[in-house]
Amino acid sequence: VQFVESGGGWVQPGGSLRLSCASSGLAFNNHAMSWYRRAPGKVREWVATVSSGGGTTHYADSVKGRFTISRDNAKNTVSLQMNSLNPEDTAVYYCNAQRVYGLGPDYSWGQGTQVTVSS
Repeated sequence: VQFVESGGGWVQPGGSLRLSCASSGLAFNNHAMSWYRRAPGKVREWVATVSSGGGTTHYADSVKGRFTISRDNAKNTVSLQMNSLNPEDTAVYYCNAQRVYGLGPDYSWGQGTQVTVSS
């Protein structure tokens, strides 16, 4: 199983970015998909999850109302639209899959994509 994250970069506070994650080697349609992030000096934290069919989503309180997770089962991709970014969103962002919605990640991590929010 492999995850390849992309779309990160530098953005000013208040800006937007859209992250994408391409997955391979798993039955994508049978897994919930999540985004996680790890800020400098902190442990990795969960950000958002979307169900296998895309109809159910959940978000960490810190990103609720600003981030939107979505998936394209035809392309085996999951995306994270991030709006109203602030410096506290600076982190490396990762995606992963779960066989059971709401449980922890089931697979090894990819390289992630760096998001830097600063003026």
